[in-house]
Order: sequence, then C-alpha cells, then structure tokens
Amino acid sequence: MSKKTIFTGSAIAIITPMNQDGSVNYPEFDRLIDYQIENGTDAIVVCGTTGEASTLSHEEHVECIRYVTKYVNKRVPVIAGTGSNCTETAIWLSQQAQAAGADAVLLVTPYYNKATQKGLIKHFGDTAAAINIPVILYNIPGRTGVNMLPETVLYLAEHYDNIVAIKDATGNIGQTAQMAYLCGDKIDIYSGDDNMICPILSLGGKGVISVLSHVAPRDTHLIVSKFLEGDTKGSLELQLKYLPLISDLFCEVNPIPVKTACSLMGFNAGPLRSPLTEMEPEHVEKLKAEMVKVGILK
Repeated sequence: MSKKTIFTGSAIAIITPMNQDGSVNYPEFDRLIDYQIENGTDAIVVCGTTGEASTLSHEEHVECIRYVTKYVNKRVPVIAGTGSNCTETAIWLSQQAQAAGADAVLLVTPYYNKATQKGLIKHFGDTAAAINIPVILYNIPGRTGVNMLPETVLYLAEHYDNIVAIKDATGNIGQTAQMAYLCGDKIDIYSGDDNMICPILSLGGKGVISVLSHVAPRDTHLIVSKFLEGDTKGSLELQLKYLPLISDLFCEVNPIPVKTACSLMGFNAGPLRSPLTEMEPEHVEKLKAEMVKVGILK
C-alpha cells in the first residue's frame, strides 16, 4: 500500500448524540454530519474521545461506526476511532471498522496500563498488520499518561505501509518539529489541538482533527485551506479569532463543553454518559457569550 494522504483540511471529531435515556440518537447523527459536510468539513472521525467512545459498549461502538460510514456514503472519508489499551480489543475494533467500510482508523496510545516505546511499537504494529486500511496514530499524553516519541513514530512509519499519519495532541511543538524532521514525508501530521493548527501547519502538517469544527466548520476548514494556499496571514487571523472560544470549549473536560455548544446551536446533542456531568452554569454563560461574540449565536 502506497502512503496516500487520507484527507487534507479539517476533520471533525464528532460527538455521539444521545437520547434523554442515554441511548445513541442515530437520526441526529444525520443532521450533524450533513451540517458538517455542507460547511466544508473534509473528514468525519467517529467514536473518538469527543464521541465518548470510552463509555460506549463494544456493540454500540461498532454500530456507530457502521451507521456513520453508511450515512456519509463516501462523501468524505470516515475515520473510525478503534483504539484501546488492550491490543486484542484494538485489533478487533479495527477489523470491525474495516468490515463496516471505514476509510481509516484512529489508534490512541494505550492508556492506564501505558507501555514502553517497545510496547507501543508492538501494539500499533500488531494492530496495523491485522487490517488493510490506513492507520492514524494518536498521541495525547495528557489523557493516556504515555508519550510516543518521534523515533517510535519513525520506526512505525518505516515498517508498516498502512501507518500513514499521526494526530499530534502533545501540545509540545518542539517534539512535533523533531518528528517532522525525522519522518519527513513518511507520515502525515494532523493537529489534535484546535489552538495549534497554524503552528503544526507551519511544520508541514496536513490539517486538524477538530472539536472547534462542531460550531465553526467553515472557518476551521478555512484556517487550513488558507494556510496551505499561501494566505498565512488570513489563516492566522482566523486561528487567533477563535482562541478564546477554543479555550471555552476546553474549560471543562471534553466533550462536556462542545456537547453543550451543539445544544445551544439547536442540535439534539443530549446528555453525557457518567462519569461526565453537565456543564457548570457559569461556564455555560461564558461559552454562550463567546459564541455570540464570534457570530455563531445571535
């Protein structure tokens, strides 16, 4: 398999809408997906962190991937979050995603039990070898407690043809630069943080896997497209415009604020699954005020 770019631009790490009884609201997925695609979003990531994958049952997890893949119907790439801290589970979920027609999988570093760099190579390597679709690695030390080093990323990119990209949510631009230096065109880099889109694009990144896109899909897409087309000033202006809102979207644990924001926009985002709780009222008011300020709400 040649190393092909899965998408360039902005992908949404989409919420999983819930009914009031806590079950998955599949029809609302349709509204969310259509809104995103109609407003320039370049790919859909289903069952990621923002999609509350950690509290979905395995059956729900696979059903969400199947449903979204079928509904998107190749309009944009669908990337399935299939990571686990158990390699056997990551393999099974990834194989289910491939069978469902997903265009790629997103694999997070093993959380809680963590792993050495050698363990990361085995975990990702074994999972990649079990499927025939592209793999995006996902490095988010703040959530998982483990950091995948640039040398490990290089090894995986060189030894597994379908490991083609990484979602970098380290917040460590120096490490990102080192990875870009070591890996070159052997791996595509996506920002995993909405406040780091321009910095990562400046290091050769291909786009962002975004939370901001829920509320500002067109402008999130434009931050990337303007930069890549040479309008770095215009890209930076948009990046900076949204910094306060990005901060508000992460003032409590993701996806608490973004599900609240989607509800404020009229989507039936529904409740969160425990142990996540509803947003604090003072934070809701601050979020709402910022959404008004940037023109999302009136």
